[in-house]
Amino acid sequence: MAHPSEHPRVVVHAPALDGSRRVTSGDETLGIASHLDDVVEILRLADLDRVEVEESDLIEWEGGGPEDWPGLSEHHDQ
Repeated sequence: MAHPSEHPRVVVHAPALDGSRRVTSGDETLGIASHLDDVVEILRLADLDRVEVEESDLIEWEGGGPEDWPGLSEHHDQ
């Protein structure tokens, strides 16, 4: 049994066909991200906003790292 002070492992799953990535913690889906900023927001809403998204050992990136968002770059022109 995990202690309440321990952060659960967060998994950012491999990109779906549309390029979005599911974010889970254990069996719970925290949200669907289409950009790195979405992952940050999903973690903030889950009270994990102190986690460094791109460098944390608490986050497992499947199918590519934080810079891999295939097919979605045209949606985030700045």
